[in-house]
Amino acid sequence: MSRWEPNARGRLEQAAMELFGERGYEQTTVTEIARRAGLTERTFFRHYADKREVLFGGSAALQDLLVGTLAAAPASAPPIDAVAGALDAVAAVFEERRDHSLRRQKIISATAELRERELVKLATLAAALAETLRGRGVGEPAASLAGEAGIAVFKVAFERWIDGDGSQGMSAYMREALDGLKDVTAGR
Repeated sequence: MSRWEPNARGRLEQAAMELFGERGYEQTTVTEIARRAGLTERTFFRHYADKREVLFGGSAALQDLLVGTLAAAPASAPPIDAVAGALDAVAAVFEERRDHSLRRQKIISATAELRERELVKLATLAAALAETLRGRGVGEPAASLAGEAGIAVFKVAFERWIDGDGSQGMSAYMREALDGLKDVTAGR
């Protein structure tokens, strides 16, 4: 094995996804992932803290996209509309990776530990949205409510998109979920 391997992180992710799909998350070891990728365990741990992080390694980039888009929204945008714009940006990224999202969600749904980690990730995203809204001058409880509502919209839309037949993009599900939330708050 050579000392330097191109795209090690991508190869590790691909190997892990294949093995998780074949054997299940809990039955797959880091050693097996590294071996499948043609790399060493040491290389694995240079890229990921543990095998769980293969599935959640994109969380920081997702948060950066949400927060960055929200921060760049027009100052005149109502909080929920600014959050909706951030969700649209995220939907576009997910739509480019539908197959990956389907495989990833199947793995997460099958394992309690991963479902718990997903909930922690969503709570972290809601807190980041609320913090960004507070930075935009939105007071409490509006900032926290808009952050939590945005993640609720995301969660509902994502689940419907994953369960869908692929004929409708995630952004359409996002708009439907947001419209549903607005109907609920308007008493319809």
